[in-house]
Amino acid sequence: MSVPAQRYPLDGRRAWAVWGAAISVYVLAVFHRTSLGVAGLQATERFGISSSQLSTFTIVQVFVYAAMQLPVGALLDRFGSRRLLGVGLTLMTAAQLAFAFVDTLPAALACRVLLGMGDAMVFISVLRLAALWFSPRRTPMVTQTTGLLGSLGAIAAAGPLAAALAHFGWTPSYAVAASFGIVSGVALVVLVKDSPYADHHRDELRLRALARTLKAAWLVPGTRLGLWSHFTSQFAANMFTMLWGFPFLVAGQGLSPFAASVLLMTMTGTSILASPVIGSLTMRFPFSRSTLVLWIVAAAVTAWTVVLLWPGRAPLWLLAGLVVVIAIGGPGSMIGFDLARTFNPPTRLGSASGIVNTGGFMATLTAVALVGVVLDRVAPGGPSTWDVDAFRVAMTVQYPVWALGIAQVLRYRRKARRAALASDPEAYAAMQAGHSVTFH
Repeated sequence: MSVPAQRYPLDGRRAWAVWGAAISVYVLAVFHRTSLGVAGLQATERFGISSSQLSTFTIVQVFVYAAMQLPVGALLDRFGSRRLLGVGLTLMTAAQLAFAFVDTLPAALACRVLLGMGDAMVFISVLRLAALWFSPRRTPMVTQTTGLLGSLGAIAAAGPLAAALAHFGWTPSYAVAASFGIVSGVALVVLVKDSPYADHHRDELRLRALARTLKAAWLVPGTRLGLWSHFTSQFAANMFTMLWGFPFLVAGQGLSPFAASVLLMTMTGTSILASPVIGSLTMRFPFSRSTLVLWIVAAAVTAWTVVLLWPGRAPLWLLAGLVVVIAIGGPGSMIGFDLARTFNPPTRLGSASGIVNTGGFMATLTAVALVGVVLDRVAPGGPSTWDVDAFRVAMTVQYPVWALGIAQVLRYRRKARRAALASDPEAYAAMQAGHSVTFH
């Protein structure tokens, strides 16, 4: 088989420029995704809604995001990252601008649908660029750094947006936030190219082959190991930052909005610090990646258990410890994409990444919905009746989600290792020895 002609060197200046422009879109996507997390209490007043209705915003957004991962992954393999990033950025900008002006629940939900659709196209498009523009040895660290820099969007939502909402109100804050899409759009058009190769394979791929690509990626046990690793490690942090963390800290634990914002920003800072560490561990111990996921999840389970069993409101130091521990789940979930990269060829990286990315957001959707339902049961009076005991009950919905995820990680780890050993014993031994390999 002939090797495609290479127009740009891997790991070179052009690679970093392409990745940097794509990252600007991802940072904005994370900002838009988490922007409701600091506005939950204001949203209940603006739209006159209950706990379950508030959770519907995030449920709808996350459901659309997760549901689109498979078709988006397949379309990514067909059309490339540049086009999908452009479409995603356009949808997010339009959605956030409209969200600034609507004042009815149906219209607001429509905005979250558009936002989820646009957001769904961004992350795996960036991952595909990283996989194609960087060498296999460097890809795990670039992948972790992608998640790390994306956290800047969460910082902007937890800090500057929260302050803007308090000082300028709903409409000006969200309208200005939407305008940043123009800047990212310019960088996208000028700098991003889909591949460093003169690769005609993607252009020859036809829509009729998309279903086969998805099926092939799904049948690989390593892809599903990546999915369940993502499912298990990410949702606790997502649920906290996207919706319920701010109300939990303010209404449940009695913190001031400023203190709650600081803790949410602490989560982001933790993710930034943890990302290179997890990326390094992923590169050094490729055979033990799923074990690292399980340790990260065990730490989150332990931290939540201590907080929920604490009599009355938890002290600030314990809440700080909680947010630090669960924040590690964000970069920890990136291990799932590295697993998918190991067990799939480049021609279906988009499809495999889309499958993996579905995991964490389906778990997030489940947890967000269940917290809202339980709060309506134990505190039917709405946000004014949310207290520490109500949240103590509501947050226990995480445990069955964790249990399911852990069981599936253990199941597919065994299957992935057996399949890898059967397909290439030498590569399997090299992976055990700490070398980065791929099984195609």
